[in-house]
Formats: sequence, C-alpha cells, structure tokens
Amino acid sequence: MDDITYTKGIYTATASVREVGSDTWQGVVTLARDEGDPNDDQETTLYEVEATSSTPEEALEEAKALAHRILGEIEL
Repeated sequence: MDDITYTKGIYTATASVREVGSDTWQGVVTLARDEGDPNDDQETTLYEVEATSSTPEEALEEAKALAHRILGEIEL
C-alpha cells in the first residue's frame, strides 16, 4: 500500500500503515520539517493512530485523518 504525503509550508506529513499483529494494522504519520539546508538533518516526529484496524485500508484512512489534524494545527 502506497504512502500518502501532504505538505504545508516547510512541513511534510506522510501517512502510512504498519502491521502490528495478525490481521491488525495501525496508521502512522511521519512529520518532517525541512528548513531547506541540505547539510542539516531533517527534523522528524512519528505519530501513531491510537486505535488499530482490521484492514490496511481502514488504518490508512485513520492515518490520513491524523495527518490532516496535525497539519491543521501548525501555524506558519
């Protein structure tokens, strides 16, 4: 399943899915801050959807919703 990427200013949120058990999936979001300097390491934070899902598609939908919430709270 492909990751989904959203951008707001210098922030990029990548929604993805990971398998955490047999037929159990969890959505995750990686938030990266890119200051534009290629010599600096990119600052990243990992967020996890609290609930697990029974399908990867459902987990990805939860991750996408979380990514939207995170980027919506960022003020540029």
